Amino acid sequence: MAFVSFRRADGTTSYGRLAGDRILDCGAAADAPADLKAAIAAGPLDALAHRGDVALADVTLLPVIPNPAKILCVGHNYESHRRETGRAKVDHPSIFTRFADTLVADGQAILIPVVSTNLDFEGELAIVIGRGGRHIAEADALDHIAGYACFNDASLRDWQWHTTQFIPGKNFPATGAFGPQLVTPAEAGDLTDVHVVTTLNDVVVQDQPIGEMVFPIARIIAYVSAFTPLSPGDVIATGTPGGVGAKREPPLWMKVGDRVTVAIGPVGTLTNVIANERQPD
Repeated sequence: MAFVSFRRADGTTSYGRLAGDRILDCGAAADAPADLKAAIAAGPLDALAHRGDVALADVTLLPVIPNPAKILCVGHNYESHRRETGRAKVDHPSIFTRFADTLVADGQAILIPVVSTNLDFEGELAIVIGRGGRHIAEADALDHIAGYACFNDASLRDWQWHTTQFIPGKNFPATGAFGPQLVTPAEAGDLTDVHVVTTLNDVVVQDQPIGEMVFPIARIIAYVSAFTPLSPGDVIATGTPGGVGAKREPPLWMKVGDRVTVAIGPVGTLTNVIANERQPD
């Protein structure tokens, strides 16, 4: 099963299950949870009722989870990316955070801010927590996943490198693309050999199988839950493969009019165009 969050033509928001080119409107059902995050918490998703349906073409998609309480990101989680950045090997995942107000949906623009032009792509697999907890055992971690989605952790490299702290370069408005859908683990199947593929203007710039993560998904969940409780709807972006624009010669920065796509097999395809942030008045 695959689920989306969306805005109806009348401006109201909802969520539902994809059925071909239509969406079964679960948010319109009697006593429906308020949003997809709440529906995940109420669980299980396969038991969600719906009332009516709407054409996918007639709605505007929203980030899969528009309002996650936590977005945690893993840095240098593919050996190819670790090598290209010159980072030392480590025994624990490198974790940083994103804010929910940086998210954009499939089809929306990723924005180049007025203070930088060093906008880089980072295609990633995101996991959405279904069953929360603290000190989740690695052996049980996969049972805590509601589903998977594509993520583009677009980064302003100069701001990322102002200091050793990543957060400024990772939190400009409209730089965290997330979607188009949440695919349940049963639907996604075994992702070990599935590739994270990023294309820029139809040229492949990143391509690596998920099974080559330095820290696999279960270990990431166990590690993160050791220092912060996880809740339904929380998001973990699991890291990007090598090939980022900053480490090319010359650097390959995204520019206005570019089209960037993150494709992850059964998880889906996330596509965004690049635009300029509106100049301040």
